[in-house]
Amino acid sequence: MTRAGCKLLAKAREGAAAVEFALIAPIMLVGMFGVFDLGYNMYTAAVLEGAIQEAARNATIEGAATGDLDNRLADVVHNIAPKADLTFERTAYANFSDVRQPEDFTDVNDNGVCDNGEPFEDANGNGTWDMDRGSAGQGGARDAVLYEVSVTYPRPFPIGKLIGQSGDFTMSTRTVLRNQPFSIQADRAGTGNCS
Repeated sequence: MTRAGCKLLAKAREGAAAVEFALIAPIMLVGMFGVFDLGYNMYTAAVLEGAIQEAARNATIEGAATGDLDNRLADVVHNIAPKADLTFERTAYANFSDVRQPEDFTDVNDNGVCDNGEPFEDANGNGTWDMDRGSAGQGGARDAVLYEVSVTYPRPFPIGKLIGQSGDFTMSTRTVLRNQPFSIQADRAGTGNCS
């Protein structure tokens, strides 16, 4: 290579850094926004977990207004995710061991299904056999209450759309606590026959 060729090649490299940056910058920005999105979602999940624990503890006290507690929890979440939609669900059980368990029944024909006419324990008192023995609501004294909250909010950095994810992020959390023994525990249980 001649001296003139070397000088020409050296001049041609002067804009290389700008071209390389232009090629790398989009990948770097997508990665940064992805990390920001992940961090924001993790922070929101941690705040939600702490807030639901506090709200659930407060709900176990006699005379607690569950609507007020839900509103306070919504306020905490809305401080970090202003456009969040929250849904609340409470299910009461007689004991912790009953949570998300089906009602007991006598399987006369050993097929594992509560068939027509087979006797069952109506633990929640609704007159039908259920896959979940809990009853909706806060329950009464000494009941174990499953408190579930689901939060959906728009992603602040919707980078996930580039790979086919939704523009909204949804998370759920739950806790189980026992109501304080402010009176005698209600007895809802009865018996019935499967239909």
